[in-house]
Amino acid sequence: MNGVNGVALAVFIFFFVAVTVMGFLAARWRAAENANNLDEWGLGGRSFGTWITWFLLGGDLYTAYTFVAVPAAIYATGAAGFFAVPYTILVYPLIFTFLPRLWSVSHKHGYVTTSDFVRGRFGSKGLSLAVAITGILATMPYIALQLVGIQAVLDVMGVGGGENTNWFIKDLPLLIAFGVLAAYTYSSGLRAPALIAFVKDTLIYIVIAVAIIYIPIKLGGFDDIFSAANDKFTKAGAGGLAPAAEGQWAYGTLALGSALALFMYPHSITATLSSRSREVIRRNTTILPLYSLMLGLLALLGFMAIAAGVQVENGQLAIPQLFEDMFPDWFTGVAFAAIGIGALVPAAIMSIAAANLFTRNIYKDFLRPNATAEEETKVSKLVSLLVKVGALIFVLGMDKTVAINFQLLGGIWILQTFPALVGGLFTRWFHRWALLAGWAVGMVYGTWKAYDTPSGTQKHFGNTADVPGIGEIGYIGLTAFVLNVVVTVVLTLVLRAVKAPDGVDETASADYKADAGDPGVQTDLPPATAGAPGGH
Repeated sequence: MNGVNGVALAVFIFFFVAVTVMGFLAARWRAAENANNLDEWGLGGRSFGTWITWFLLGGDLYTAYTFVAVPAAIYATGAAGFFAVPYTILVYPLIFTFLPRLWSVSHKHGYVTTSDFVRGRFGSKGLSLAVAITGILATMPYIALQLVGIQAVLDVMGVGGGENTNWFIKDLPLLIAFGVLAAYTYSSGLRAPALIAFVKDTLIYIVIAVAIIYIPIKLGGFDDIFSAANDKFTKAGAGGLAPAAEGQWAYGTLALGSALALFMYPHSITATLSSRSREVIRRNTTILPLYSLMLGLLALLGFMAIAAGVQVENGQLAIPQLFEDMFPDWFTGVAFAAIGIGALVPAAIMSIAAANLFTRNIYKDFLRPNATAEEETKVSKLVSLLVKVGALIFVLGMDKTVAINFQLLGGIWILQTFPALVGGLFTRWFHRWALLAGWAVGMVYGTWKAYDTPSGTQKHFGNTADVPGIGEIGYIGLTAFVLNVVVTVVLTLVLRAVKAPDGVDETASADYKADAGDPGVQTDLPPATAGAPGGH
């Protein structure tokens, strides 16, 4: 890059400082008298209404990596990269059917994580541990990619110097951003990203609205943009904008598998359980598709980067470079701030979600069964710091493509928790041992097949491969999921036939329809006591 863009950097720093102040002030926002429990630190007191939950979920799901990677995929591969748009459309009718049930039973019993629910539903700490480990493994590279998004913006602004600069000076801006994120997450918990999400999403909507009008005007209109993109992919032998016929199965299965996986991620559930009522969740499933509209417009930036003649060795820099080339310096700073803050919000939620999983389902279940609510909160705060440190080391010490590959692998992994979580919300028929075996088969097959499949840049970690018995190319995660379900169903039939012992189900059918204020819904208890024997 050609030196530091001083104006853009000044605007970026202004917004960064503003959200940092908001992050620390969030500790006082709706603060409870006793904040030393995971309901308060990790779930914001379970008190967020419709609009706060909407901004929080939007900030959670539509990340800096989304802002950078979706149009980068369009820039590199054409319309095949649009699979992200239909999958975010598919996901909302899906979650309308099960998220309200998960909210209800979690509020009834004080569950903080999906593993809490799985343990309570199936009476199996082993299955709960499997879900927890999967969630942590899938979340870690996702956090790392948020830092990659910040780093991409800093690179384009020229901050940190060139490749030959001393490593400490080069990475100092990222270290500062990480330190600030870690500090206000530790202090304010989920309230920090909830408050900052208002700024993040407002900036993103403004940038997309301006970009979708201003950039096409500068480039001669959408006809010229699509024509330039079509010429590029035709010359490259890709047949034009649309994916080839043989890619249709891959496109469809990738969209469906991604839709099934999205709300299996711990950070999605953490944001969901922070809402104050079942009705808030139902409302959000109807208004969250507004983000899908934004995502569709955002994806078009990939074609605009082609028409603008953007040339970058790392495709992740295509959109930040487009903004710097097209916008006035001051608005470039606004756009970069939207991406940077778009990394801070989900990174905070993800680290909290991973920390809650470790604390509740590893530390408390296996190491300190008698841990108090205060001790749980302290451990979760410390683990949230360690998770972010791990992500930072991952970003600074490894090739960025490794982080991307592990994130894609994380999607395959997290999908394997679907039968235990969603299946458990609707039926007790599945046997706990069958669910554990199905999970293991899905994890092993998905990991092996992904490692054995070349990606666009490496010999390993592709996400589409031949579907056994069909002869089509499909998403590895969905194939692994189908194997998972088949094994679970078959083994359940066998285990039921031999009368293998079930675990104790601590939930009742009425728990899945309970709402805040219903008799017996003890939302004022800390998680360490709510849901204990005799507590419901």
